Amino acid sequence: MSKTVSGFSKFTREEKVNWLANNYFTNVNEGVATLNQYLNHNKKLQQLHDEFIENTITNFYVPYAIAPNFIINGKTYAIPMAIEESSVVAAASLVSKYWSTRGGFKTKVISTTKVGQVHFMYEKNFEELYTYFKEIKTQLIEATDSITNNMRKRGGGITDIELRNKTSELKNYYQLHVTFETADSMGANFINSCLEAIANAFKNKDIKIVMSILSNYVPDCLVRAEVSCKVEDFFTENSEYYAQKFVEAVQIANIEPYRAVTHNKGIMNGIDAVVLATGNDFRAVAAGAHAYASRSGKYKSLTNAKIENGIFHFWIEIPLSLGTVGGLTKLHPLAKLSLEILQNPSAKELMQIIAVAGLTQNFAALKALTTTGIQQGHMKMHLMNILNQLEANLHEKEIIIKELKGKTVTHNAVAEALHKLRTHN
Repeated sequence: MSKTVSGFSKFTREEKVNWLANNYFTNVNEGVATLNQYLNHNKKLQQLHDEFIENTITNFYVPYAIAPNFIINGKTYAIPMAIEESSVVAAASLVSKYWSTRGGFKTKVISTTKVGQVHFMYEKNFEELYTYFKEIKTQLIEATDSITNNMRKRGGGITDIELRNKTSELKNYYQLHVTFETADSMGANFINSCLEAIANAFKNKDIKIVMSILSNYVPDCLVRAEVSCKVEDFFTENSEYYAQKFVEAVQIANIEPYRAVTHNKGIMNGIDAVVLATGNDFRAVAAGAHAYASRSGKYKSLTNAKIENGIFHFWIEIPLSLGTVGGLTKLHPLAKLSLEILQNPSAKELMQIIAVAGLTQNFAALKALTTTGIQQGHMKMHLMNILNQLEANLHEKEIIIKELKGKTVTHNAVAEALHKLRTHN
């Protein structure tokens, strides 16, 4: 039987599922039942989910949780997080409580500029191109008036257009580098619409437009979050020793890319969870963050730490292109609720909250790594996942959790303990 198909997008959901089941499922009844199990019984809500993307056949859920007790610039937040990794929310909750007694988190938005580019080829003299650009620049901005009118009323719009000569890197290649302010929207559709209007106004018989697209590299859409405390308040005992180890761990991530990648991945655990929960684009945020970590030509830590005059300092500076209006932020019911939980922040406020989420995860990881080790806490949180994999019932879970308290948690150790319990019973 051929597994190719024509007109799949025009099939009803039932037809899509039947085709999939007949061609790819080992157990048809079990596979279909699994797909049906995760459909939303609210038909209106399911239709909304169906229309987010093409060829929807069910929903793929991840846990949605709350990390409370975040003090950010003196204001208390409960932060929603959507993520499947077991230790992330627990770490966030623990660290938020830790810093709530040490002055909380201090944050500020450094800049909010976003970027889009018109990429084009031009074979003639650069001076002629530059003259043409200078003559037409005002018209290029005017070509977007119908698109930018509402954005300008909200304090946004196009801030500048530059002609950039990239021919030293690629023959005949130039670009219009356009900078934007997008107020409380992430602005992807707005930016791309502006760029296409600019490209149409700019092209002529000598200019070949290749493409017009926003960039997810936004080094000038930057936020900073930091914490600090007296060194003696850092840890319950040997505080200076552990604070110094913490700083050294960050320094290692700044010079060793193998460590930096895992270091930054942990930061993104916290960031992506809140970005996803608020209906923002976590893929764009992650791409921009990792590019920023490489801006020096070498991949480095997104965080920094130091001890100065007896004070421990730990901070992050990270680009975050976010929105609190438009896209899924008001369309997805849980994204809308997440923003309500966060007290309906502006895009700038959301940048600060999410930067804190990233700093929190990194602090939790480094504190564990430089003290007890990462596996003790990680495997403790992973214990429930192992028990579920082994299909332990509620009574068995209670006994195994109690039995393994304070011990090294491994898959084999849990399996053996469960087998012993079942054998004796």
